[in-house]
This record gives sequence, structure tokens and C-alpha cells, in this order.
Amino acid sequence: MRSAEIKRKTAETDVALTLSLDGTGRTDIATGVGFLDHMLTLFARHGRFDLTVRCQGDTWVDGHHSVEDVGIVLGEAFAAAVGDKRGIGRYGSMLLPMDEALVLCAVDISGRSMLRYSLQLPAARVGDFDTELAEEFFLAFTRSAGVTLHLRQLDGTNTHHILEAAFKGFGRALRQACALDPSLGDEIPSTKGVLG
Repeated sequence: MRSAEIKRKTAETDVALTLSLDGTGRTDIATGVGFLDHMLTLFARHGRFDLTVRCQGDTWVDGHHSVEDVGIVLGEAFAAAVGDKRGIGRYGSMLLPMDEALVLCAVDISGRSMLRYSLQLPAARVGDFDTELAEEFFLAFTRSAGVTLHLRQLDGTNTHHILEAAFKGFGRALRQACALDPSLGDEIPSTKGVLG
């Protein structure tokens, strides 16, 4: 099984997370940030990842530390679960419509961390979620996972829909990128012979 369990405790958060790449999309998520729970559920369901997350964070300050640290731990778990990347497709992309919103997500499991985030979010908040934290989540994930991620908004006026398209597209693109390709066998998908 390509899976991992990661725990991270700081003065600001206490995060415990399990991830299985070859799951069915089962989730059990409680981060203390309701909108993040919703987005992670969409991510896992569309990626077909089994994901459990528990986070106790200083949400009386705001959601920043919890959102960022969940992104860090999810990235660490993904890196551990995918291992040395033998036999994976490496690249994945999804052009995902969500009502009026249209978001392109492209992923390279390259071992190199890069985020190109081009979402124009009309609202500063969705419910009590500070929407600028979405970028912090994706940045934390890419840094700890060693993944290149491009998120580009092609259309959209509803902030909830734009973010929903981004997280669903992220799940589907990552699923495609980490899927085992039988034609590769035990190969690492790089002319260098290594990814990292």
C-alpha cells in the first residue's frame, strides 16, 4: 500500500494525518476550519485518496496556522506515500468546470517545489474562511511534497466555486500524476534516472 501517517506538533498546531494514494475517497476530516474540511473532502473524493486529518490549532487567532500546517503535513504524507516515484505517470492535469468557474490544474511530481497560483478571488472571505489562506495551503503542500503545481483560473465570479474547482482539479490531477503506469514497470519517469 502506498500510504503514510504523519504527525506534527508545534506551539501553534497539533496535526495527525493518514493518507492512502490507492483508496476510494473515504475521508474523516476535522481541522477546526470548516471550509478547509470541505475542500479537503472534495480533494480526496476526486483524487480517490483515503484521508484522515485531525488538527487542533490556535483558531482563536485565525485559521492561518491550521491551514498552513495541514498543507505541510499533507505534503509530507504524499511524498512519503509516493516514495521514490518508480512507475508513476509523474504528470497530471485537469481543466475543471464548477458552474461559472473554470480552473486549470497541472501537476509534476518532479521533486522540485514550485507553485504558480493564478486565482483571482472576488471575495476576501467565504463564511469565516480567509480566502488568501488557499494560496498558503497550496504553497505549504508543494514545498513539503516536492511537487510543481500550476493553478490558473480561466473563468469564474463566485469565490466558493473557484476554490471548489481548484481543490477538485488538484485531486484529479494529482491522482493522474501518481497513478502507476503498467508500461513503466519499475522505471523512474525521468531521463536523469531520479526525481528529487
